[in-house]
Amino acid sequence: MEYKKAQSLPEKAADEILDMIVTKKQFNIGDKLPNETELSSLLNVSRTTLREAIKMLVLKDIVEIKRGKGTFVKRNEIDNFPLGNLKGNSSDLADLLEMRLIIEPMGAYYATKRATNDEIDKIIEYGEIVEQKILNNEDRTDAEQLFHNAIAKASGNSFMKELVPIISKAINESVILSKQYEKATELTLKDHKLIMDFMKERNAEGAKTAMSLHIIHTIDSFGFNDRLV
Repeated sequence: MEYKKAQSLPEKAADEILDMIVTKKQFNIGDKLPNETELSSLLNVSRTTLREAIKMLVLKDIVEIKRGKGTFVKRNEIDNFPLGNLKGNSSDLADLLEMRLIIEPMGAYYATKRATNDEIDKIIEYGEIVEQKILNNEDRTDAEQLFHNAIAKASGNSFMKELVPIISKAINESVILSKQYEKATELTLKDHKLIMDFMKERNAEGAKTAMSLHIIHTIDSFGFNDRLV
């Protein structure tokens, strides 16, 4: 029997606001968010729900509340969190990619089975944004993180969610390095489409295999073939 804790209304609202700031770039650092009435109407939620969502974003250090003035964007990027003694060298990146290969395929498997339709739609939306940014030769780091993190969160496993900062760090390092490898970027386009197609079809085994291939292609493109032995 599958289990999945439904995302609360404040969590959904917080994700929507985060999407506006990080992915769609509707607000820059220092910008004031629409007032409570406007924003709650835009998100189609109550003011109480909106306040809870804003609290969540304050805790993530994305926005800050200035008494008597409103809510302002404090940061417009996803927090990667420093990981211990990570030095950013090739050995660390190889380990991060290997770790992704260990955990993300099963994350995609369970996300495909457990995600709500809204969560699937959001994953597809992020994937399409990544595709457009690649085609437009724009930085895709934030969108790529949101795509993979949305899959991890949709898995319904609370411990998987705790690994999101590590996944984000691995993706950030991979995107930086992929700029030197055209093959890696081309494969990302194909692999993401395959992952999204299987998720839309609710084919969990297919999504799992597609995610495995995606990470294997990345490992191979960067020359870390010894990790695939």
